Amino acid sequence: MLTTEERTRGPGTPQWFVWFTDGSRMEGTGVVVYGQSLGRRLIISLGKYATVLQAKTYAILACAYEIQFYGRPEKCVSICSDSQTALKALQAVRTSPLV
Repeated sequence: MLTTEERTRGPGTPQWFVWFTDGSRMEGTGVVVYGQSLGRRLIISLGKYATVLQAKTYAILACAYEIQFYGRPEKCVSICSDSQTALKALQAVRTSPLV
């Protein structure tokens, strides 16, 4: 991960995009994804049965989709999440050709 100084140093420094994600549950469960650099905000309802962990995990995945769909591969991206559990759950995902 680059420091703030490394991200902003001189010409030739890649453009940096910062995204924030959150999931919460009140009357229903929902997620918010916000692209600070682009001013892009998504608000997604997941209904009343999704858990907060599912919402936070979905928020990160929705953010990754937005970056892939609207971003360009040569750009640098930071995804900020307040859920270490969701990040670890995504890191532990394994795929199998049997599934």
